[in-house]
Amino acid sequence: MTRFFLGVDVGATKSHALVANESGQALGFAEGGPGNPFSIGYAAFAEVLQTIAHEALGSAGIHRSQIAGAGFGIGGYDWPSQRKPILQAIHTLGLSGPVEIVNDALIALLAGTSKGWGVAVVAGTSCNCWGWDQNRRTGQMTGFSWLGEAAGSQELVIKALQAVALEWTRRGPPTRLTQAFVELTRTRDTADFLEGLTLERLQLGPEAAPIVFQVAAEGDPVANELILWAGRELASLVLGVIHQLNLEAQTFDVVLAGSFFYGSPVLAETLGQVIHPAASGAQLVRLYVPPVVGGVLLGMETGGLNVSPIREALIRSTDVLLAQARGTRPTA
Repeated sequence: MTRFFLGVDVGATKSHALVANESGQALGFAEGGPGNPFSIGYAAFAEVLQTIAHEALGSAGIHRSQIAGAGFGIGGYDWPSQRKPILQAIHTLGLSGPVEIVNDALIALLAGTSKGWGVAVVAGTSCNCWGWDQNRRTGQMTGFSWLGEAAGSQELVIKALQAVALEWTRRGPPTRLTQAFVELTRTRDTADFLEGLTLERLQLGPEAAPIVFQVAAEGDPVANELILWAGRELASLVLGVIHQLNLEAQTFDVVLAGSFFYGSPVLAETLGQVIHPAASGAQLVRLYVPPVVGGVLLGMETGGLNVSPIREALIRSTDVLLAQARGTRPTA
């Protein structure tokens, strides 16, 4: 009898569910909204799970009782005390097979490296970094930007807005960012722009990050320094996990996951320049597949499968499935 597995990836902006069989054939996929239980609460978290799991199982033609193992990558799952309420929410799905939950950075790690261990740094709206050593000992960040783990799109935009204010108050150098933001918001001038921000008539969030990357690519020194800052900050997260797991002398993959890394190659270049003096065996790997693939692999492991011979087939078939769903061509 064929066995089926479920992977789920819930994050701050979107959530995914993927169903595959034991041969690595992706059968059903679903996408939903934000699922971070720390942000939306456990009741809403359970609703997101119900929605995407039901849709993915339905498109696969699979009943939840047929799931032989499920892996969940949960954005916002940072501490042991959260495990019980998260599992209680997952229990409402009525799955009969074994379940495992990890921080969503760890399913990105499983999706991005065939080794099954190493470090994953995730950068999108914000950022996070977790890792496993060969014995699955865990290294992690706290997951909170206000504790000094800040180098995603949201934080980059904040730093850029600060640069505009520094220029206007004559505390910092001129920057093309000022005019770029004035043009973006169609305000009259810098004062009008800053007045709109401070009086909350204007709001700029992570969606404005491409402006910073664009201005940096045009040669603006202030914007370029912000990209370098972000690369150094992300590298510091990776180094923290490397030191926690004593990986300095090991050869391992550092998986770069998240939309932020598409902004500029300078991010990865800077990250490597900072990391390699401390860990020369760190190999940077871009994640080009959805992290939910790692959720399925985690579910397969939890269900007792050896995922090594299945991983590549799962990646390829997921690529085909998503291309069919979106009306595009497979990337591989």
